[in-house]
Amino acid sequence: MERFQRLRATLSGDLGSTLFLLLGVLGVLWVIYLTIEQGPRSMIAVLIIGLTDGAIYALIALGYTMVYGIIELINFAHGDVFTLGAFFALAILGLFKLGPGANYTLAAIPILIFVTVVVMALNGLVNIAIERIAYRPLRNAPRLAPLITAIGMSFLVEGAMYLWRGPVDLRFPDLISENRYELFYGNFGPQGKVAPLIDLGVKDIMVVVASVFLVVMLSLFISRTKLGKAMRATAQDRDAAALMGIDINRTISATFFIGAALAGAGGIIYALYFNSIRFDLGFSAGLVAFTAAVLGGIGNIEGAALGGLLIGVIRALNDRYFSASWSDVVIFAILILVLVFRPTGLLGMQVPEK
Repeated sequence: MERFQRLRATLSGDLGSTLFLLLGVLGVLWVIYLTIEQGPRSMIAVLIIGLTDGAIYALIALGYTMVYGIIELINFAHGDVFTLGAFFALAILGLFKLGPGANYTLAAIPILIFVTVVVMALNGLVNIAIERIAYRPLRNAPRLAPLITAIGMSFLVEGAMYLWRGPVDLRFPDLISENRYELFYGNFGPQGKVAPLIDLGVKDIMVVVASVFLVVMLSLFISRTKLGKAMRATAQDRDAAALMGIDINRTISATFFIGAALAGAGGIIYALYFNSIRFDLGFSAGLVAFTAAVLGGIGNIEGAALGGLLIGVIRALNDRYFSASWSDVVIFAILILVLVFRPTGLLGMQVPEK
């Protein structure tokens, strides 16, 4: 019986790998066809949008994957913590008298760095409080209990933001220039008119550079610091890590802090990019980021980053060449396909040993 189950798991894994390889090849062929049909300028514009959106999803997905990798908990409040970061930033920026309608790109850089650091710290402290109050007492309870608690914490954080700023869309200060850079000129315009092949905005550059920087710093922290090694040991085998003298509670709290800090940075980046924020944004953004984490491989840092970028590109392609109203359907169809045919994700799942 055990041999049959192993054979079944192997065949299921091979089927999932084959299916996703086939889908990947078909996707690449489709992109090549659209590039030839619509022109490279249109495709590059879509890819830029997809990569910028995907970079934000990647920052949110990192929090999901880090927490699940250590305690196997889907922290549904994480998306709302992402939105809370933007709310904190909006309140702090108000102290600097930077209101909507302004454009301060150069002068705002030191202020943005300061605000980002403060928001990351505040978000981390909030998430530590959530872990200490809501999740730690249920750590050894059946899985359904912390899962329901996570949903409850999501509604609690969302309700707090609703009471704080109301149900309206909040305008974020225009701190980043709207200037755009045109690169690689070629004859791709209408009636043979010379047009830029790449039209890249300052905001696009900011989002990608900031996200890549944070992901790289997180990878270096996890791989080279003492606390990072403790986090990896806890994720691999919690009991063995405790026997080796690692403070499990401290390590888990640090994981929640770092995940929320990255989500807070993602919230600021999102608000600067779209100049708008709303109290219930975290629900939809969190679900998309969770899909990205599952696609890349839950518990896998690099997988979360890759999954976020892929989801962003897929969504942008659907919005451009099909219909934006079907974007959520496409995203959650991907989630179902991954869970059914390749639950370990593209780069493999990393969870604690039983």
